[in-house]
Amino acid sequence: MFNENRLINSAPLPVESPAKCPLTRKDFASDQDVRWCPGCGDYVVLAEVQKLLPTLGIPRENFAFISGIGCSSRFPYYMETYGMHSIHGRAPAIASGLKLARPDLSVWVVTGDGDALAIGGNHFIHAMRRNVDLKIILLNNRIYGLTKGQYSPTSEMGKKTKTTPRGSIDRPFSPLALALGAGATFVARAVDSDLQHLQSVLARAAQHKGTAFVEILQNCVVFNDGAYESLADKETRADARVLLEHGKPMAYGSDGNRRGVRMRGLQAQAVTVGENGVTEADLLVHDEKADHSALAFLLSQFEGPHLPVPLGVFRAVEAPTYQERNERQVAEARHAEGQGDLQALLDSGDTWVIE
Repeated sequence: MFNENRLINSAPLPVESPAKCPLTRKDFASDQDVRWCPGCGDYVVLAEVQKLLPTLGIPRENFAFISGIGCSSRFPYYMETYGMHSIHGRAPAIASGLKLARPDLSVWVVTGDGDALAIGGNHFIHAMRRNVDLKIILLNNRIYGLTKGQYSPTSEMGKKTKTTPRGSIDRPFSPLALALGAGATFVARAVDSDLQHLQSVLARAAQHKGTAFVEILQNCVVFNDGAYESLADKETRADARVLLEHGKPMAYGSDGNRRGVRMRGLQAQAVTVGENGVTEADLLVHDEKADHSALAFLLSQFEGPHLPVPLGVFRAVEAPTYQERNERQVAEARHAEGQGDLQALLDSGDTWVIE
């Protein structure tokens, strides 16, 4: 099932000088047949990532893609980079180990709402709080697609599936709120059908130093068709979403229907500019670099139809990465204690003899 060219310990990829031979999207497309259902949003995400990587100025052999289990987790097969199709929910742990061992690599995790938020929930939140320098893409279709349509941690209440024939009684996770609560330094959201916006969000994530988390809302044409129809349809999306831009008012709406979001105390309200004395100056201004994540967390709670669904970068702040802190601690220990003696360490402390 594995293609040896996709494994981290396989024969090395040919090293090419970007200056002499500029990379293109084709250089990042493997020879494997892409096998997702026709119309799946995974195709779009794959294409946008393949288009993005050549623009980053990073040699192809310095990329690694790690995935868990699920439809989205076939991603490493289709990338002409190093990578691993790993264990259910454990991709962040494997990717963290790789980044610590090889800090020079650009390490990406591709996961899904079931893979990351169910069995992989602890690995997901701890990657966020540690601020490992990873790019984590979570494809959220609100359903288990690979195992044929069971409800997932992001499925809405009342969702009828094969495992919830009378409707789900679980409250759904908000991946963004979960990431923010764990202290993520970069949190963003996009929709698979808006290619230009998706590409801009992925580019921002790629440039971030630390854990960059991007939730991509996508359709499952077989088991959850129309999950984000109002956000994907060009005729309705202008009134259903607000595109976040740092330092700019949260305005949205189609032509002739200029709307926005304002605050009344701790309550967010959707208002129409020009009605009841509302001006653009009354609108909430987005601040992705705030000292605290209160605003970003508030935005993560917005849901239609009463409030627009925010898309874009919710939070982007700088903080020391996990590997930087680890390297500093190791260096300090070596400076204070000199080169360690492994055998002395094994023989130290509490020891006992079994007879």
